[in-house]
Amino acid sequence: MSDAVSKTRRPASGWSLAAVSYVFAVVMMGTTMPTPLYPLYEERFGFGSATTTVLFAVYAGGVILSLVLCGRLSDALGRRPMLLAGVVLSLLSAALFAVGTAEWLLYTGRVLSGLAAGIFTATGTVCVMENAPRGRERLAGSLATSANIGGLGLGILMAGLIGAWSASPLRTPYLVHAVLLLLAGLALLAVRERVVPDPSKAAVQLPRVPAESRRLFAASVVGAVTGFAVCGVYSSVGPNFMGSVLGIHSSAVIGVVVFLLFGSSAAGQIAFRSLADRTLIVAGSICLVFAMGLLAGALGAASLTLLIVSAVLGGIGQGLLFMTGMRAVTGATRPENRTEATTSYFIVGYLAISLPAIGTGVLSEALGLVPASLVFAAAVAVATLLGLVNARRFSANAG
Repeated sequence: MSDAVSKTRRPASGWSLAAVSYVFAVVMMGTTMPTPLYPLYEERFGFGSATTTVLFAVYAGGVILSLVLCGRLSDALGRRPMLLAGVVLSLLSAALFAVGTAEWLLYTGRVLSGLAAGIFTATGTVCVMENAPRGRERLAGSLATSANIGGLGLGILMAGLIGAWSASPLRTPYLVHAVLLLLAGLALLAVRERVVPDPSKAAVQLPRVPAESRRLFAASVVGAVTGFAVCGVYSSVGPNFMGSVLGIHSSAVIGVVVFLLFGSSAAGQIAFRSLADRTLIVAGSICLVFAMGLLAGALGAASLTLLIVSAVLGGIGQGLLFMTGMRAVTGATRPENRTEATTSYFIVGYLAISLPAIGTGVLSEALGLVPASLVFAAAVAVATLLGLVNARRFSANAG
């Protein structure tokens, strides 16, 4: 952007940073709202754990498609038009779920929410960074990732609580979300536009890792894969485990337990953002391994307490690995290549959210939910420990 154009645009402020973070979080809320309501959907439509994992995977597919098709459009059209498109898609998804009279409406709603999440994953992350006041760039980086993950957790919590207290548990949560989305549309007015739209930049964003950051990317994606896999399985299989093994069918309890995973992730990212990248990678990996051990214990003992502690530790581990990997990769990538790098990072992450969830769901049909979940926990723990050998590639200096 030229100096002349920069002077005509309003500077970033604390209000603009708060506004774009709110919009980001509210859109991401819609992507996980069905999670605590799955037992109710199962009663209505008669589907099992395999169907819930497919519903989750359909959402992840929408995210990946959106990242590829829309990753560069904000450079061509501007940040705010793309964010507005994401809000509109999320509103349409909420409307379909609020109607919810047929399974195809749920699948269509999941695709639309995935497309909205993909837009915000690509454009929202950059826009949060661009709306940071001078000297607050590191805080903005943490807000971008925590709005993403924290929004996922808040959607689960809100849907679970409203679903438990409402006379229309499969409709009211989405109506409340629609109101929050309308407020998000108004909040976009406070978001600063930091790019000059250039239609010549419209192009499909094929995943590619720039040469200058490939070494750190390879080290970072191990934690991204294991962390996102944990998020996916807790979101898709967790409600079934609580219902069939623990006998817990309350959407409020399910919502709170799964929220703890995402909420701990967001809180950990903000609380520990000033520590050195290497320290965070080691700490995040250790938390994730212990979380998988506790998950195995919860499965064997049918213990809600162990499941809760596992969710908190797993969330902290996922958050630290996700934030640090993203920070390291973007820091090692030239500015003109960062969209490619972040798109590739998130595509790997969302593949990790969906494929292990599908695999665990399918395996649970053959072996049972507990044995399948034990296999998953062991695989994540082993992969995370193997990833620790890459810790030395990260900076040992605190920010």
